[in-house]
Amino acid sequence: MKKFILPVITFFLIQISQAQTFQHFLNQVNATPDSLKWVIVDSFMNAVPSFPYLEQDTLAHFLFRGNANQITVPGDANSWNPNAFPMQLVSGTNLWYRTEVFEADARLDYKFVLNGNTWILDPLNPRTVSGGYGPNSELRMPDYIPAPEIEYYPNIDHGTIEDTMFYSTNLSNSRQIRVYLPPQYTTTGDSFPVILFHDGSDYLTLGFAKNVIDYLIWEQRIEPIIALFVPPVNRTQEYAGNLKTPFTNFIVQEVFPWLDGKYRTRTDPDSRATLGSSNGGNISLWLGLQHPEFFGNIAAQSSNVQDTIANGFQNGPFLNLKFYLDIGTYDISILIPLVQNFEQILQNRGYPYQYQIYHEGHSWGNWRAHIDNVLEMFFPGNATGIPAVQQIPDEFTISQNYPNPFNATTVLSIQLHQPAELDLEIYNVGGQLIREYNNGYSSLGKHSIIWNGKNNRGQQVPTGVYFARWKIDSDYSTVIKMFLLK
Repeated sequence: MKKFILPVITFFLIQISQAQTFQHFLNQVNATPDSLKWVIVDSFMNAVPSFPYLEQDTLAHFLFRGNANQITVPGDANSWNPNAFPMQLVSGTNLWYRTEVFEADARLDYKFVLNGNTWILDPLNPRTVSGGYGPNSELRMPDYIPAPEIEYYPNIDHGTIEDTMFYSTNLSNSRQIRVYLPPQYTTTGDSFPVILFHDGSDYLTLGFAKNVIDYLIWEQRIEPIIALFVPPVNRTQEYAGNLKTPFTNFIVQEVFPWLDGKYRTRTDPDSRATLGSSNGGNISLWLGLQHPEFFGNIAAQSSNVQDTIANGFQNGPFLNLKFYLDIGTYDISILIPLVQNFEQILQNRGYPYQYQIYHEGHSWGNWRAHIDNVLEMFFPGNATGIPAVQQIPDEFTISQNYPNPFNATTVLSIQLHQPAELDLEIYNVGGQLIREYNNGYSSLGKHSIIWNGKNNRGQQVPTGVYFARWKIDSDYSTVIKMFLLK
């Protein structure tokens, strides 16, 4: 027997090293006598680099070893239906599998359900993500890029959190409000912009918002901000029910006057933002509709959008607001058309907005990874990652691009008071050079270049902050910050 087993193991390990497919493995198992199938299964499981087993960029093989009558894989991909994605048992073994196709950059939460009632994490997958109902296993497809900003970095400057028990006369209840102060709050006398987080406790504990803000400020991707974390008491009613109006009054008439009186805050609407997810996004949109003089920046992740809100923005007066929206392709099915319809309203009315679609579900693993997009849109910092620049000489005059923000094209202009070699370079926020224009030797006078939001390969670049700098006789001018909204 040993003489037979060793060649089988050796042969199969060679096949794995040659990147044979999962189907090839199944074929081998099915062609092997039952008494030896364990050899093939053990060899395969030892050779798999990670679980779920991924191949060809878009195939995900969920694997489980154990005794059961039935196993399913509910999760974001099937609306958490406990009967969805039944796994198949490999005959003659205790190995169960389920193969699904996902986008190469997808990230999804899931669990296993054994025998119809026992929910467990995937015991082979060490990656988990916390949610409102506890941890879930996490599937990361090959092109998914983890968000570095959600991690804690001990060697950067950190802001502080101050807690206050706050009683509301409008709602006749109390809750703990938490205020994030940036590291610069104690070292400067500056005033700071403010963002209000709905579901504030969850954005801190499940969304790692403090880590995100600390990291973005340290990287100078956003300017220093104050963040206000307000939890709900009666969530559904306050965010989408008959308590919306008293909750709105609680925020505008009670919380912010207290905040402005205690801390150095900026009070103009362009310096105020509000962010929420799901029904928390609904109340963010409602606050923008009801108080555009108070909040100029509105963000809603995987949001509910009630008819009164959609109709208000569609048929009401144009408001001085900017919006961030996102939705997951595996999100709650009833929310997807609501967000898509609202995005169309914003587009038709000419509102500046950013709309992102992610191959993810309705989860904190999704929302926490995109808080940075919200903050960089509303409170962009000075970081460019661009090599050091020299101050432009007095004989050249650079104009801010116009329009800014822009969603199709923008014009960049420079006034030359003497002839010069003239080039324009455009960088993304990560410091990557994405577009170059060579004007060559240029006469004195005004010169303009129209940028259409595409890179050197003619590909449309995503929404975000970009930086332009002119190259004048091999010297560099002051950097111009631009914001592209799609």
